[in-house]
Amino acid sequence: MDDKEPELISIKKSSYNKLIVGVIVGAVLSAFFGGYVLGTETAQSSETVIKNAKDVTDQTVAKQPQSNPSSGIISVSLDDDPVKGDPNAPITMIEFSDFQCPFCARFFTETLPLIQKNYIDTGKVKFVYRDFPLPDIHQNAIPAAIAAECADEQGMFWEYHNKIFENQLLWQDLDNQNVVRTFEQFAEELGLDTNTFNTCLESAKYLEEVQNDLNDGVSYGVTGTPGFFIGNEKIGYGMVSGAQPYAAFQQVFDQLLVS
Repeated sequence: MDDKEPELISIKKSSYNKLIVGVIVGAVLSAFFGGYVLGTETAQSSETVIKNAKDVTDQTVAKQPQSNPSSGIISVSLDDDPVKGDPNAPITMIEFSDFQCPFCARFFTETLPLIQKNYIDTGKVKFVYRDFPLPDIHQNAIPAAIAAECADEQGMFWEYHNKIFENQLLWQDLDNQNVVRTFEQFAEELGLDTNTFNTCLESAKYLEEVQNDLNDGVSYGVTGTPGFFIGNEKIGYGMVSGAQPYAAFQQVFDQLLVS
């Protein structure tokens, strides 16, 4: 296993406290679609929640699920969010992610394909994506999350998810009008019903869904992206934070699969 400390986007306590107040999400999106130019704030936390992969597996195997994030093992809801893989897979991996987060894009590019090939496609792991946008530092993260939800409405979430991450550098710094136009163009390129998609995006139809994911992530102890929970309903879930290398996830999966 690579001992290099994982990288993640995290936020100062002051900014984090603002995030959990639901009104900030509505305010950010209202400003966004209202045509205002939003600034970005770069913030790094001096205290991040990072758990060694071996610690996660040891704790998950040893303990039953609890509802206290400080215990390390918790019960995590899949909500009704998109699932990739066999729904009856013995292990579930839940990602809380921000489409504008560079480390989330790194996980998508470098690590997820190997997990897909070796664990998801083989029926060992199912993968769930949940939203955790950080609008204080990523001005386009919430609209990106809503766009993906609008694609999910037409059964195209994973195609749109891939499109957003593959083109992150293209849209991340765009102004309000151009990023909405770009997300609508992605929908057209993927063959979605553009009238339905555009209405969905421009009305912020799934803002509440995105906010619910954010609130759940906060309640589980997520403080930065990407954040992962691995386990199942029977034994509970352990947290792995940051853009960990494939070997870290491999170790967790293999230990849980033989336990």
